Amino acid sequence: MKDVKITVVKIARYDDLIEKYENPIENACDMREGMVFVSRGFQKPEGFCDSAWDSIQPFASALSFGAEDFYDGWMKNKKSAMISCNDGFRPVSFLLEVEE
Repeated sequence: MKDVKITVVKIARYDDLIEKYENPIENACDMREGMVFVSRGFQKPEGFCDSAWDSIQPFASALSFGAEDFYDGWMKNKKSAMISCNDGFRPVSFLLEVEE
């Protein structure tokens, strides 16, 4: 098994959707661009959002166990994936990369 580096690369925010559909939330997301986490297999990194982990865990695990080239050439680096969490109001994009 290899470690997988998870980097927060972008956080979007859709204020129009938040205003229209979301109940007020005090602290919806603790992620910040540039944050880096490391995962091994099925292990969620300490301090990582549970909901975001649900979205990226299958890719992190697959990369950890040697999978590569998801979706036939989707990523320039075959040992990586760009995955977003499932928050429709403030999605976070994560770059997952195998650490050699």
